[in-house]
Amino acid sequence: MPELLFAYKNGNYSVKLYDDGTKVKQTVGSVFKADFPDSLDLKITDYCENNCPMCHENSGVHGRHADLLQPITNTFLPGTEVAIGGGDPLSHPGLVPFLQRLKQNKVVANITVNQKDLVRNEDLLMRLIDSKLIFGLGISCLSYDHPAVDFAQKHPNVVLHLINGVFPAEDYNKLFGKDLKILILGYKRFGRGEAFYNEKVAANMAETQRLLPQILKGFKVVSFDNLALSQLIIKELVGKEEYERIYMGDDGEASMYIDLVKQEFGISSTSTERYPLLDTVKDCFQSLQR
Repeated sequence: MPELLFAYKNGNYSVKLYDDGTKVKQTVGSVFKADFPDSLDLKITDYCENNCPMCHENSGVHGRHADLLQPITNTFLPGTEVAIGGGDPLSHPGLVPFLQRLKQNKVVANITVNQKDLVRNEDLLMRLIDSKLIFGLGISCLSYDHPAVDFAQKHPNVVLHLINGVFPAEDYNKLFGKDLKILILGYKRFGRGEAFYNEKVAANMAETQRLLPQILKGFKVVSFDNLALSQLIIKELVGKEEYERIYMGDDGEASMYIDLVKQEFGISSTSTERYPLLDTVKDCFQSLQR
């Protein structure tokens, strides 16, 4: 049985978060009204050496690191899931002290790394997992990758992040039956992602959609971000009743995005409307609700 990490109230609903990544949100009625974000996407650096051609953040070797001592980072509320990314978050020299502070403040930190960075940083990632400085690890895979798969099989809270249209549709069956968790991310036509988009990407999206019934059966857990839900028309596949049971809400309803490098926030990383950071995360979130 998974262990309960946090149970708390947010607005008119209750939240239970378990150590296997399961989140249960319950309310009376059908409307969930949050007072603060229970899920936060946090960018801590624009530096990255991978130069992925579809990177919507335009990250590169000239990218800047954020100041992780900005006061707003002390206002993340206990139980909040913070998804830390970049750029390459492992390149940030202040990462470990930052994670230690989040743990002290009872914030649930997750981090996403590129498959290319896994091997050379495996010892660091193991220390972060073993010391419970991170609860979830996302490995962004652009194609089938043995080290990433092996690592994910050894650690139950590792999720393979697969970009719709980028991860080859023919590679999904190589992952079937390995007791893996995957998160399919929507293709973001921002930054370098706009120029990279082409007929091959579109065809790969179409083939991924065709394979979805098999994909849903081939993994321990299959999840989607909201952009992928739209691109792959998941609601029609699973049916309205099941979709509404598992859907976690629109971007901005109980989630938000913070770019600590540029010191701005928005509904999501795909939102073109960004605002200067306010004093607290709750202030930022509630300003998005108006």
